[in-house]
Amino acid sequence: MTGEADRRKVLYVIVCAAGPAGDVGKLVTLAHQRGWDVQVIATPSALDFIDTEALEAQTGRRVRSQYRKPGEPRSPKADAIIVAPATYNTINKWANGISDTYALGILAEAPGLDIPTTVLPFINTALAARKPFRESLASLREERICILWGKGQIEAHTPGTGESALTKYPWHLTLQAIENSRCNQKASRG
Repeated sequence: MTGEADRRKVLYVIVCAAGPAGDVGKLVTLAHQRGWDVQVIATPSALDFIDTEALEAQTGRRVRSQYRKPGEPRSPKADAIIVAPATYNTINKWANGISDTYALGILAEAPGLDIPTTVLPFINTALAARKPFRESLASLREERICILWGKGQIEAHTPGTGESALTKYPWHLTLQAIENSRCNQKASRG
């Protein structure tokens, strides 16, 4: 019989509808190499960007995009969450407490459950310049969400140039951040 200490750590990878989503299998491979068991969760729009069948074969788990029906098995409990690629829409909805998809429901609960969460956006400069986006980043960071945004992490790309930015999308930074104690520090609840 295996105990809690013997089980592999579970990483939820929440994938949104953005250019890099088609390559999310790269993140799954990196996570497996680091000893993580991976559960992919896709926003409804992301389903058109990913190869669900290939990801299910790679992870050994069904890609989730909807709440489970009564009687269906639950996904394993997450030890950490990575949101990549994270879109303008998902970041803003999450920061504002909107939970209208399964992915956003998971994200809405994560800070309250103290689940280490790292976000790797894929945003163009026109959207990144918007006040709602800047405020959303600040709000999420205030809740101890690790957002890889800025110099040395990922920066906004010029509108219409997203395809040329795909090969440089730094999937590896997400795992480094999750495993880095800086991102896992919890503020005291007072």
